[in-house]
Amino acid sequence: MKKLTKFLSILLAAVLVSAVLISCGAEAPKTGTRVVTDHLDRQVEVPAEINRIAVCDIYPVPAALSVFFNSASKIIAMPGQAMTAAENSLLGELYPEILKAETGWIDGTNINIEELLKLDPDIVFYSASRPEEGDLLRGAGLPAVGISVNKWDYNCIETLNHWVKLFSEIFPENDRADKVADYSKKAFDLVRERVGGLSDEERLSVFFLFGYSDSNITTSGSKFFGQWWADSIGAKNAAAEIDKDNAVPVNMEQIYEWNPELIFITNFNPAKPDDLKNNEIGAWDWSGVGAVKNGRVYKMPLGIYRSYTPGIDTPITLLWMAQTAYPELFSDIDIIGETKKYYKDVFDIELTDEQAAKIFSPSSAASAGM
Repeated sequence: MKKLTKFLSILLAAVLVSAVLISCGAEAPKTGTRVVTDHLDRQVEVPAEINRIAVCDIYPVPAALSVFFNSASKIIAMPGQAMTAAENSLLGELYPEILKAETGWIDGTNINIEELLKLDPDIVFYSASRPEEGDLLRGAGLPAVGISVNKWDYNCIETLNHWVKLFSEIFPENDRADKVADYSKKAFDLVRERVGGLSDEERLSVFFLFGYSDSNITTSGSKFFGQWWADSIGAKNAAAEIDKDNAVPVNMEQIYEWNPELIFITNFNPAKPDDLKNNEIGAWDWSGVGAVKNGRVYKMPLGIYRSYTPGIDTPITLLWMAQTAYPELFSDIDIIGETKKYYKDVFDIELTDEQAAKIFSPSSAASAGM
């Protein structure tokens, strides 16, 4: 009887200890990993603690991650094209540590897997448009997460929201998904509300000068980012009749036929408005194009990355573009003040007036290597 009583006492004590542990929130031992679903709908097991990040040929992602963390200390490897943007934008100024990231391990879409392995990344982000890259990385034993730029039909707002949502799942301690989505929605809704009353005649025709050199002009047809930007600000994409995906070559004859009222120049080429006004590049003659004759040619912003693509600056770029196209509808928007507010409220980043203004006066050097 005494033995039974002793056994029951021990059993009761064990039950009480277990109850105390459960009430204090004790959990089963962690495995040190978590599983996330990437933009190829693949289940990827990633480390719970990540300190070394490599990014393949998806150029805006190093910048987006840096602002997400408010630090670039985790970015140890990225493409040279992303580095060029960092060196000539606010990114390198805010986070000079990113300028130390290795770039020699990747050339275009060609990954030197041996050199990448030497860098010992904890995780690698790659373009979901090239699933074979993910296979290569996983085959080398690296946690590889596919990131897409076009899964959401080139909608820059939706794409940014999905990027930050995925980042927040991988790095839950930095979760900013709701803040980014909320701000983006407010900016988008404001623009759509104000341009919603424009008649078809009032909607301006806009041409996106994506690539530009002595021998080549490329733009956005209906299946690239330019179409989304034009639709979002209540404008008409001059090249909408082109249904080819991504950037498309065009000639001056086509541009004269479209005769756009606005031209937005991306940071994927070095041109600035005066280069079109004065025909400084190649033998192209822009003098008869309406946008050039009326002085309505604008260089797109360059904040953390080239703003034509999805990225951290997408909501601000949307406000800037809408105000640039229809200044009378957005005369109350202080774009410098709004930029500072966005960075502070969403990412806890304090920009000076000078830094915010720099976003809207980009350097031509940011296009090098593109």
